[in-house]
Amino acid sequence: MEASEAVRRRVVAHGQVQGVFFRASLKERAEQYGVAGWARNRADGSMEACFEGQRTAVEAMVSYCADGPEKARVTRLDEIEEDAMGIRGFRVR
Repeated sequence: MEASEAVRRRVVAHGQVQGVFFRASLKERAEQYGVAGWARNRADGSMEACFEGQRTAVEAMVSYCADGPEKARVTRLDEIEEDAMGIRGFRVR
């Protein structure tokens, strides 16, 4: 897929989002959906992730972040649309 065909979204999940396997579950789903990007914990207790790929797959990843894995409690999800950069693979930072 060319970068021009891809979409990119960055999200920041707030709430109980660290220590609940959020980043690992994102990596697993991203690999299933063929989505590139990364996920990292932030010093303020939130979790930030970036997704790039086909629109429906990226939207599914963003939607998953609204709830997260079973033990997560997402109280707010910020979403930012960005220009696709043609990245590959998914990394947990």
